[in-house]
Amino acid sequence: MKSSLVQKKLMEPLACLLLIILMSGCVAAKCGAKGGGNAPPPPYGGGGDTPPPPYDGGHGGEDAPPPPYDGGRGGEDAPPSPSGGSGGWTFPPPFPSGGSPGDEDAPPSPYGRGPGGRGGWIFPPPNHYKNCMGEHNSSLGKTTKFSKKTSPFVSHGTSSQRPDKTHLLSLIHASKTIHELRQIHAQIFRGNLFSSSNLATGLISASSSLKCIDYGLSVFCFFDPKNLFVFNGLIRGLAENSRLESCISHFVLMLRMRVRPDRLTYPYVLKSAARLRLCWLGRTLHGRVVKCGAQFDSFVRVSLVDMYVKFEEVGFAQQLFDETPDWIKSRSLLIWNVLIKACCAVGDLSKAVDLFQTMPERNTASWNSLINGYMRNGDLDSASRLFDEMPEKDVVSWTTMVNGFSNNCNQEKALQMFFKMLEEGVRPNDLTVVSALSACGKIGALEAGVRIHNYLKRNGFQLKKAVGNALVDMYAKCGNIEAASKVFVETKDKDILTWSVMIWGWAIHGRFQQAIEYFKQMMYSGIKPDGVVFLALLTACTHAGQVNLGLNFFDSMRLDYSIEPTIKHYALIVDLLGRAGRLGQALNLIQRMPITPDFVIWGTLFSACRAHKNIKMAELASEKLLELEPKHPGSYVFLSNVYAAVDRWEDVERVRSLMQTKGVEKDPGWSYVEIGGKVHSFVAGDHSHMHAKEIYLKLEEIVNGAREQGYLPETGWVLHNIEEEEKEDALGSHSEKLALAFGLFSAAPGTTIRIVKNLRVCGDCHFLMKYASKMSEREIVLRDIKRFHHFKNGNCSCGDYW
Repeated sequence: MKSSLVQKKLMEPLACLLLIILMSGCVAAKCGAKGGGNAPPPPYGGGGDTPPPPYDGGHGGEDAPPPPYDGGRGGEDAPPSPSGGSGGWTFPPPFPSGGSPGDEDAPPSPYGRGPGGRGGWIFPPPNHYKNCMGEHNSSLGKTTKFSKKTSPFVSHGTSSQRPDKTHLLSLIHASKTIHELRQIHAQIFRGNLFSSSNLATGLISASSSLKCIDYGLSVFCFFDPKNLFVFNGLIRGLAENSRLESCISHFVLMLRMRVRPDRLTYPYVLKSAARLRLCWLGRTLHGRVVKCGAQFDSFVRVSLVDMYVKFEEVGFAQQLFDETPDWIKSRSLLIWNVLIKACCAVGDLSKAVDLFQTMPERNTASWNSLINGYMRNGDLDSASRLFDEMPEKDVVSWTTMVNGFSNNCNQEKALQMFFKMLEEGVRPNDLTVVSALSACGKIGALEAGVRIHNYLKRNGFQLKKAVGNALVDMYAKCGNIEAASKVFVETKDKDILTWSVMIWGWAIHGRFQQAIEYFKQMMYSGIKPDGVVFLALLTACTHAGQVNLGLNFFDSMRLDYSIEPTIKHYALIVDLLGRAGRLGQALNLIQRMPITPDFVIWGTLFSACRAHKNIKMAELASEKLLELEPKHPGSYVFLSNVYAAVDRWEDVERVRSLMQTKGVEKDPGWSYVEIGGKVHSFVAGDHSHMHAKEIYLKLEEIVNGAREQGYLPETGWVLHNIEEEEKEDALGSHSEKLALAFGLFSAAPGTTIRIVKNLRVCGDCHFLMKYASKMSEREIVLRDIKRFHHFKNGNCSCGDYW
């Protein structure tokens, strides 16, 4: 233990060594020291954020990186070498983390395990390139056995004929698969042309485009000498394939090999630092950019601005933009668009609009950025107006509108925009389709969802993960779980999200057995469950009343899969226990849980207390709700429910008066029903519908028929001290009943009526739905905030407990 602590103490200074390498020869106090009047000051202003002083470059010129270690034996004061020896580093130091190599706190290595543990090295380990070369030669040995069939990628001439570099380069660019690329690579070896940096860079770039950057790494390992072009090709490929740590590692290796970066190197390294949120590295790179004069390149300048935007340091980004030379601003629209997007992200729309109006010219991306800003800030009218004014619209423009309306709870408008887009001949991308399907699911627009699905089939869309998951989710939310299951089977490359969506779909439809079966299949396929999957499993157990199995799943999360339960998991366990009448156990869990109980936890307990007539515990839960969120209307509604249940009408009125005094309004209840591809919405007591007269006549007919079958209105659900007849009238105008009546007289006989309600369905409406399903001899599917209710032949799938 003592030696470990001593080793950590010795390693602490090494956290700054990477900074020293990157800072070699660059200005530490002011980034603009050699950049001219337009060069921005350093984003760090001294103090704790100031990086180490510049390291004397020594040999190799002012900009050449110094040898970071003398590479020799070191001496008594030298830190211990990870590769052995009496001191001095024989290969690069660990990534700055404050820990020793292989320490538990060290970041993961892009090359796998580092010496001594799971910690990683920012540089490749000593034997990395040796191993790569072995794998590289091995793979080439396999690819030299070609088919006898003629191939444009294989030379069929005599052995004396030497392949032409230009021809090979064109074949590299034309390659469509990694197999073709390997054939070309073999021809390069046969012709003894691998010393050509153009061909090596082409191979690396092609492997990046084919998403096989590991092959590009093996090419890089084998190529020698490693020059600027090969390094740039590899760094770009690593960044484009999201191998961000490796990108930075090879940039530092580039400096150590005394290969000077140029303006094509820095954008990708800055991008990697930005995506990793490594602010210290980004600032250091900024200083080096200024030192070598690359800050006046438009691509580098844009990358710097974008980096500070991703660091959420919009002030620095704005400063860089303001100090950017006018000739860059006039040539690069991207730097304007990046800053407009940043201003929109932080809610500074006025600044975004000013930038938009002062741009020398605008492209489609400029319009899209501002439209997205309006959508993110809920200004749908301004976004729509700007969209209409656009001279040219692309698929991103339409996607921004569809997604914006969907995220702002205007699903009907989102679907209108999507279908208008199709009418104008614009082919949607995957994100557009996912946004439109999400809108269908939110309002239960099954016919619109089926229409979108049919469009995908006709136009050759593949059921990739995102689109397949969205279709499964849409069908499940729209009540057609069988169609969801069919799409699930057809979806290729299922991931954990695909399985969790399907298991959740079975769960909310009360199909417990299917949910458990699909969970078993997921386990057999080798995919480990995550917290979302356990949410779906607990939901299935809750709706099926499987208390013991649900508790076993809850324990298994922590003990078998090391998944810490979230507040949502605890809420489901409270619901599971509450439904079973184990209210004391549920309250005990709330009092002992390691997470502070929130509004949902106490609301779940209250619902269970009301169902089991435990007024005392329900009053406790409602008081906790008021303490947590005094402005939330649900807190007052819960308390009113408690008092109304025991006829304490004076307390009910007191609570309602308190709501009026504090300006708290109850969330209005609404219901949707889709008929003939059009979604109709209703609110309680609604008379605005064009068929209002027919709706109320049909509702009266349903109620009268149900009375003949023994139906009695459950007036206990009315929270006002009024006469029974008035209570019956109040119940008769609930939004889900109006939607039911409209569906029954509008839809063709025998078709399923699908209703979506934003609140929990009341008991009286639930009873009436059962009678209506039997009288009309059709299935009624109702989705409320809790679950799906499938009413058929006078019964409900929830077993009258929801």
